[in-house]
Amino acid sequence: QVQLAESGGGLVQPGGSLRLSCTASGSIFSINAMAWYRQAPGKRRDLVASITSAGNINYADSVKGRFTISRDNTKNTVHLQMNSLKPEDTAVYYCYGNVILTFDRSSRQWWGQGTQVTVSS
Repeated sequence: QVQLAESGGGLVQPGGSLRLSCTASGSIFSINAMAWYRQAPGKRRDLVASITSAGNINYADSVKGRFTISRDNTKNTVHLQMNSLKPEDTAVYYCYGNVILTFDRSSRQWWGQGTQVTVSS
């Protein structure tokens, strides 16, 4: 089994910054893409940013220029640096990993439990 553990959420004022982290652990051979998604109340879960093992990055238009995704392949960790936060960034943020399992080299999708980010004055 695989676990994705997120940290770093919280309450911040508009214009402020937060840094989210997610570490994958368990029967991991390697990890292909890692990503952050978010889901606001009453809305669908949407992609915020993704990064492949080779370092190819994709951002949602709404966060370009404000958010930065990075990963450390040696630690199976992905980070999301969020700057110039807006009230509309308020959501539960979920970590995602496309993991290659050790025991059979199969590819599976795993999600973290989510961390709340609230942007409010």
